[in-house]
Formats: sequence, structure tokens, C-alpha cells
Amino acid sequence: MSALYLLIIASLVVALGFLGAFIWSVRKGHYDDDYTPSVRILLDDAETSPKV
Repeated sequence: MSALYLLIIASLVVALGFLGAFIWSVRKGHYDDDYTPSVRILLDDAETSPKV
């Protein structure tokens, strides 16, 4: 039974580690989209194209 408690504690530590790494990466801007704004001008939007 003590092995079960040890595994539960270990899994919680690993889960909190992954949560901390995710929060750190979001705050550092690793999920910011730098590519789409630079190519947005190249994409043709149907709403902004001139009517013929």
C-alpha cells in the first residue's frame, strides 16, 4: 500500500512540473504567432476584395 502512495505523490510532482513548464512557456511567449501577421497581407479575403 505504501508503494501506491509513493506513486501517487510522484505522479503529482510530475504533473505539477509539467504545469509549471506550460505556464512558464506561455509567459515567455513561446506560443505567440509571429508568422501569420507577416503573411496575412498575402491572403485574399473575400470581404475585402473589390467587387467586379
